[in-house]
Amino acid sequence: MTKRAGRRGLWTAAVLAAGLGALALAAPPLTPGTIESAPVTVITTTPPAPVVPLTPEELSAQVVPTIVTITAPAGFTTTAGTGIVLSPDGVVLTNHHVISGASDVTAVSMSNGLIYDAEILGYDSVSDLAVLRLAGATDLPVAVVGKSAEATRGDSVTAIGNAEGGGVPVPAPGVITNLGVTVNTRNVSDGSRNQLKGLIEVDADIRPGDSGGPLVNAVGELIGVSSAGNAVTDRTETSPAPQSYAIPIDTALPIVEQVLSGRSSETVRVGPTPVLGVAVKDHAEMPAGAEVVAVSFDSPAERVGLIKGAVITEFGGSRIASSADLNAAMSSRRPGDTVAVTWVDATGQPGTGSLVLDEGPPR
Repeated sequence: MTKRAGRRGLWTAAVLAAGLGALALAAPPLTPGTIESAPVTVITTTPPAPVVPLTPEELSAQVVPTIVTITAPAGFTTTAGTGIVLSPDGVVLTNHHVISGASDVTAVSMSNGLIYDAEILGYDSVSDLAVLRLAGATDLPVAVVGKSAEATRGDSVTAIGNAEGGGVPVPAPGVITNLGVTVNTRNVSDGSRNQLKGLIEVDADIRPGDSGGPLVNAVGELIGVSSAGNAVTDRTETSPAPQSYAIPIDTALPIVEQVLSGRSSETVRVGPTPVLGVAVKDHAEMPAGAEVVAVSFDSPAERVGLIKGAVITEFGGSRIASSADLNAAMSSRRPGDTVAVTWVDATGQPGTGSLVLDEGPPR
């Protein structure tokens, strides 16, 4: 919605005065002078129309057609979530934790009821965002994008999503209770933890399945991406009831643009996910590196000879001093890349080898 800025009315008046008649020495009665007046021009303006909140029915009618419900099977579990349509050809924004580990992702459009295969274009696990494209989608209604920077405490908001994975969009109204909040998060599918910063806190009843769905303001503008079902905070008996959280849309859109431009970075993965096949942690002793704590069966790591207890010290020519270094080195790789690896095993014996990265689910 475009807000109209009002113009102040301008009053213009021009008054031209002719000189008074000359005074005689005998001082006869004064002859009144002549005053010539220019017409007065009045410019009137219409005051800006007040912003009228949409009714719940109007808001749902505007927002629901711009979302998709998402199903993402991962191993023995299936995650249900929501996505926000950003382009008519099916670019969709959702949470990373919705599609993490998924082998196949499908989405159902709430505008036409069609089921689409969803390609994962890219994701940022640190920011908990992912970008999908619906195969063969055309002419889909898109979200009306607002500005989260204009949101304030007390603003009315509504989250709409696939609550509890029921496949039927459910609105959850509420108000903004805080801004710029930091929370610790836990992915319920794999137990991994993360910290999200700068979030919008709301008292809306956002539930699992709403994850990745829109948080909209009173006029239906998208201001946030709901992140429900994985937020945990430390609370005491006197703490208020748990709140729900959304990622500001001003934070999300630059990541969408980066993914669509094809630019991977340390946190943003674009394209298929490469797999090494190890779980690692920081090695507390010398040599510094990424200590292998688990190796997947028939993975590139197993095939090259890496076993539990080995400490990876070099990867693709980059020095590895921590697990974060290994993750950063993997961020620039693609499935099919050949990479040289150097390590020290649990007995102190050095090892080296060359491996080819497999393709796997997003992580």
